[in-house]
Amino acid sequence: MTPIQLYSLILGGTGVLLAAYLLVRRKPKTADALERERREMLDRIGRITDGTVIDVQEMQSSEQKPLTLLIYHYDVAGVSYEASQDVTYLRQLVNLHSCRLGLRTSVRYDPQNPGNSMVLSERWMGLRQ
Repeated sequence: MTPIQLYSLILGGTGVLLAAYLLVRRKPKTADALERERREMLDRIGRITDGTVIDVQEMQSSEQKPLTLLIYHYDVAGVSYEASQDVTYLRQLVNLHSCRLGLRTSVRYDPQNPGNSMVLSERWMGLRQ
């Protein structure tokens, strides 16, 4: 092989590999997509326990978008957990102004990691109105 053929073969192979990498490469998932996947996983495998709504807070995020957090408390196997869930994109499913201090709720949690929990998702609502 002549050096020109060798260099063109190497350059062509590198170009093909680069094109394949760019086509196969995955884009990183957004925080909203990761949260949606977490809720879907809890919908599938989660167990349900009783809990209590502690507070509903509206605050500004770092991107200057308003966040709505639902803060709740629940017990699993004698251990108390206090958690919050960002319900900004689920506000159309529930009237958050009716969520008062002490409102009883059902909490869906991961049996392998009870700290991973939710009160509200697209297909399930634990709030008792």
